[in-house]
Amino acid sequence: MLEWLAEIDTILFLFFNVTLSNPVTNFLMPVITSDNLLRVGYGSAMILILWKGDVRLRWLVLFSILTLTATDQLASQFFKPLLERARPCQIMENINLLVNCGAGFAMPSSHAANAFGQAAIFGLLLEKVRIPLIILASVIAFSRVFVGVHFVGDILAGALLGLSAGLILMLLFKQFERKYINRALSD
Repeated sequence: MLEWLAEIDTILFLFFNVTLSNPVTNFLMPVITSDNLLRVGYGSAMILILWKGDVRLRWLVLFSILTLTATDQLASQFFKPLLERARPCQIMENINLLVNCGAGFAMPSSHAANAFGQAAIFGLLLEKVRIPLIILASVIAFSRVFVGVHFVGDILAGALLGLSAGLILMLLFKQFERKYINRALSD
């Protein structure tokens, strides 16, 4: 069973990374997956929320940071060492490697976990941005396959981790909101 899943994962990886490779994705995907761009984008969004958001959204920034910390640390410090799955760029030849391969393990994808964690926590609270956030998280996550550093299974595991963490932190936020924010606003 696991061999069959690994074979499907390899086929999907080659489809996205090699078959769909073209000058547009070869240019865009390394930009989309750039850690610096993602940090600046996230930081800018949080600053904008702190500046223009209401009290509820400002508190959500704290829970967003907690979600990001949870997804990143669980993926990088717990699951990757536990699962020890190699990256495709470490074990395959003739792939379309567009960024540094990295020495660490692959599963789950931290980019996918972080992006989907944020999509969950903000999307569950703000219905109007839910679909755009899921699309953005999906593009960020699949950029990792296009650049050659993750299998599709790594992305799916990261997305599941991120959605789970985002949901848990949103439930905690809702309790915090009922207990503290709503009381403070009604006083």
